[in-house]
Amino acid sequence: MVDLFSSSGASDPGADAPARPLADRLRPQTLAEVIGQEQVLGPEGPLGVMLASGALSSLIFWGPPGVGKTTIARLLADETDLHFVQISAIFTGVPDLRKVFEAAKMRRANGRGTLLFVDEIHRFNKAQQDGFLPHMEDGTILLVGATTENPSFELNAAVLSRSQVLVLTRLDLEELERLAQRAEAELGRSLPLDPAARAALLEMADGDGRALLNLIEQVAAWTTDTPLGIEALTTRLMKRAAVYDKSGDAHYNLISALHKSVRGSDPDAALYWLARMLEGGEDPRFLARRITRMAVEDIGLADPQAQVHCLSAWETYERLGSPEGELALAQAVTYLALAPKSNATYVAYKAARRSAKAYGSEPPPKHILNAATSMMKDQGYGAGYAYDHDAEDGFSGQNYFPDAMERETFYAPVDRGFERDLKKRVSYFESLRAKRREKG
Repeated sequence: MVDLFSSSGASDPGADAPARPLADRLRPQTLAEVIGQEQVLGPEGPLGVMLASGALSSLIFWGPPGVGKTTIARLLADETDLHFVQISAIFTGVPDLRKVFEAAKMRRANGRGTLLFVDEIHRFNKAQQDGFLPHMEDGTILLVGATTENPSFELNAAVLSRSQVLVLTRLDLEELERLAQRAEAELGRSLPLDPAARAALLEMADGDGRALLNLIEQVAAWTTDTPLGIEALTTRLMKRAAVYDKSGDAHYNLISALHKSVRGSDPDAALYWLARMLEGGEDPRFLARRITRMAVEDIGLADPQAQVHCLSAWETYERLGSPEGELALAQAVTYLALAPKSNATYVAYKAARRSAKAYGSEPPPKHILNAATSMMKDQGYGAGYAYDHDAEDGFSGQNYFPDAMERETFYAPVDRGFERDLKKRVSYFESLRAKRREKG
């Protein structure tokens, strides 16, 4: 189900009163009227269970704009007979918070609790967030916070430990259509759109119920004798910009989607997520750097040219700029998605780092140390070193690990791409090493 909007709203009385926005007129009066968020509000959802048991805890609503965070909070207060107070972290300072808490204390002393709804709660700093804790713990307030950012990164652990995080999702097309039908019932007329244009209008809302109602309000005001098609709709309306914050949660979600699409060898999905990020205004230089990292981490020596392609695309972008240079990034993404994959060097490097930490300051064996002075030579530096070019097959098979450390195997090449040849080389040198051990 999703936020909003119920057909039970009525216009303000008075012919001279300004018309209320459609979103306000359609605001649900009960939780049962909310469209969407069934996973939260349904009988088996966390809020449904809490309300049925009469035990409502502090909550954090995490979700995109226009999915009902404010509406659900207000209706929760109604259904639990709590006084509803709404503040925004953007406009509220410490003195304002003190007043809110003092009023809640007085209200509690008079026998009524307070549901404090904090919009954009992630914008409060650590000290401000800590200020909620004593009032949550003594029951002065029941906190309901709303955020579009990942609470794991943006909220204090202490606040999270005292709250339940509920994820609210964007409206799907079926839910948006139900909302559009409610809007038409409230307006008393159908939208002047043909079926294709109506579908396009729902897509324009991008899962945001409030945005859809604003679009509907514009469309409903048009005068036309025949239903409008997609071309007329898109000419008259600007498409709503996709929700994308280059420093926020969407930034990390989309780069993760791009990376995993490349790793999963799906060039079409990879190009889609690349386009989504560029359309959202992402810095192409950030993308060039991350694409190069994908070549190093997920392709490695299975295709040594992958990294070269990425660096070349990066340089091409720097020379051409946008939008022409973005095509070079698209080519690099396509190449990476279709390249053979291997993280063998990545895994080997992490394993080597773990061993390096475990063995601390163990010195190299003396036979591979240079004897730069006579004193060092007297100490045994370089004694017994076998010069590989003089050895049979150009391979001495000597030990190069610290004396106190058993030989370890970190690099295990995969049987794909160029690493298939490297795997043969590893096996070849291991067989020579075994022969040298037998002779020794």
